[in-house]
Amino acid sequence: MGINILKRSSISNHGQALVTLLFFMIIAITVTSGAVVIILSNSVSASKFDQGNSAYYIAESGVENALIRLLRNPNYTGETLPIDTGNATIQISGSNPITITSVGTLNNLSRTIQVTVDYTNNILTVQSWKEI
Repeated sequence: MGINILKRSSISNHGQALVTLLFFMIIAITVTSGAVVIILSNSVSASKFDQGNSAYYIAESGVENALIRLLRNPNYTGETLPIDTGNATIQISGSNPITITSVGTLNNLSRTIQVTVDYTNNILTVQSWKEI
């Protein structure tokens, strides 16, 4: 009889070890999955932030292009300018002061810069430069 009790006790201990192992495995998998989700979320956010900065620089390039074109041709009205993998859409409005609006677009993100200039006696003076 003593042998049978020992065998039952041994079987019972193996079951408890398995339940404990499964419990710790579930906790480890949950923590690891949460960490992976956070890392992926941060990666997507960083990518969108970088694309937003690139769209801003594309818009700035469009404004700089418009300033040069206005100096060369006061009747310049704007254009769509391909820059790298994005586009700068440039619009000119007003007579004096002249408002230059450049929308930099990269993928689905866009940033807009508006510049007001004064063009008197063949001198182009920037009055304001802001992101809108």
